[in-house]
Amino acid sequence: MESRRRDMELLSNSMAAYAHIRANPESFGLYFVLGVCFGLLLTLCLLVLRLSCRPSPRPPARPGDLSEDEEDEDEEDTVDRAASESLLPVTEIPLESHGPGDGALAVNVFASAEELERAQRLEERERIIREIW
Repeated sequence: MESRRRDMELLSNSMAAYAHIRANPESFGLYFVLGVCFGLLLTLCLLVLRLSCRPSPRPPARPGDLSEDEEDEDEEDTVDRAASESLLPVTEIPLESHGPGDGALAVNVFASAEELERAQRLEERERIIREIW
């Protein structure tokens, strides 16, 4: 009997809300737009908060600074990431073709620090894989 009473209350409230919306479409439109704007503003604030509170990436550690446990753990992480990530093409100028006397300078051919970091990680992965084999 209680569930039937709740169903009747829900139906009655729904009909009253529909009648109010039908009588005042401008106020319904206004409240709807305000709700959408508030939702978008809240989403934007949460997104900015998430981006600003993100921990800064730690600089890559030098292999000589790590203890043996950290090295083993780092090797496992690197090998796992090497297997899961696709290798990106990297543009390099071979330095072997230039002699020391031909005036060639060691030039950074990477467009960004991100590409340089990727290349260094790739070299590190290759070195670790060579050591494993």
